[in-house]
Amino acid sequence: MSANKKKQNGLIIYEEIITTHVNADFDALASMIAAGKLYPDAALVFPGSQEKNLRNFFLQSASYLFNFAKLKQVDFDHIKKLIIVDTRQKDRIGRFAELLDRDDIEIHLYDHHPDTKDDIHGVREVVRETGATTTIIVDLIRENNIPLNQDEITIMCLGIHEDTGSFTFSSTTPSDHMAASWLVDQGANLNIVSEMLSRELTSEHIWILNDLTKSATKSIINGVDVVISTIIGQESAE
Repeated sequence: MSANKKKQNGLIIYEEIITTHVNADFDALASMIAAGKLYPDAALVFPGSQEKNLRNFFLQSASYLFNFAKLKQVDFDHIKKLIIVDTRQKDRIGRFAELLDRDDIEIHLYDHHPDTKDDIHGVREVVRETGATTTIIVDLIRENNIPLNQDEITIMCLGIHEDTGSFTFSSTTPSDHMAASWLVDQGANLNIVSEMLSRELTSEHIWILNDLTKSATKSIINGVDVVISTIIGQESAE
């Protein structure tokens, strides 16, 4: 594949594209990078905006290490294979949805979300109940003995930690633990993982949110649903 052959109009020919959902998070990013190890000729292209933490990551890190291309650089007419990770929803992949009705497009899907009636379907669908899509692709990387560098390993570990809430979410599975453990054994930098996952909410904020949720009552006023929630603040003892 001539991935970098430029056309006269300034666009670049990519026959294989790896993409994810708009408002991409760390699991989406890590899944794209992991999928790039399975499809080494593919270009990584975000379909739209990314979440705030992910944007900050790109500003503060060496994102140039990965083979990302800009959406505006892609010549859609020459795409032959579309690899979609961390979603199967047509309305979440931006302009790439234009390709779904083309008979000459081969679609591959990697996702951990529950099935819906509106799911995209492809010639290859790898869908498993895991806490993170990254876990699914890391398992395939391990099975195929594909080598990774430390940057890739750390990003993949970050993706799993984020989508499992560092293994506290109920969706977390043993596979997530095993994949992350393997990545740590391979040299994942947990200092970077911890730094990137620092939450804007403090523990106090989380407790307040929890109390607000528990005390919430719903009423219908003049045909409008109204939710009222209260908490009583406590002063710290001197």
